Amino acid sequence: MSKRITAMQSSFDFSFAGRLVAGVDEVGRGPLAGPVVTAAVILDSTRPIEGLADSKAMSEKKRERLFDEIREKALAWAIGRCEVEEIDRLNILQATMVAMQRAVAGLSPAPDHALIDGNRCPVLACTAEAVIKGDSRVAAISAASILAKVTRDREMVELDQHYPGYGLAGHKGYPTRAHVEALQTLGITPIHRTSFAPVRRILEARDVAAPRDIS
Repeated sequence: MSKRITAMQSSFDFSFAGRLVAGVDEVGRGPLAGPVVTAAVILDSTRPIEGLADSKAMSEKKRERLFDEIREKALAWAIGRCEVEEIDRLNILQATMVAMQRAVAGLSPAPDHALIDGNRCPVLACTAEAVIKGDSRVAAISAASILAKVTRDREMVELDQHYPGYGLAGHKGYPTRAHVEALQTLGITPIHRTSFAPVRRILEARDVAAPRDIS
């Protein structure tokens, strides 16, 4: 069973009378490179975390601080992901749903209910609700957005060392002008999503096969 919450509500006012409720969010649907990363978090009401908000609206320093605090204080948390090969095979929407399923499945204890940022829910073992702009309205979703973003950002910084010249540490794989120009100059790498139009167009223009990671 799933339903959608659309009415404006004051921040973090959802009440579920003792049920274990997970917040779920994703990062990385729009980039041309790297995985889509999701997180699921069940907060502990006895260990409040101050300053939770949409991860995109806070500084990197604050995200990093809250990242550690969330992992320390949450009742449960888990990371899910879909790799580039899965994104190209499934499409980014379905890959995001699969990554969310993996994150929720990784929670222990398992949640009774899940609040999903956005306008649709993956199929889960528990009930679920989609919450529009949930990362700025629901504390558990905000916590999930922070875990997902810091996890993916750190990975993109590491990938920048393996694939220098693309600027991954800066734009984190998003389709900036500099990133597209680097693709045109340096070519497509195994971490680029060949199903995404800017990458696909470069491949088609060069009339070459999509690269495969043979490592």
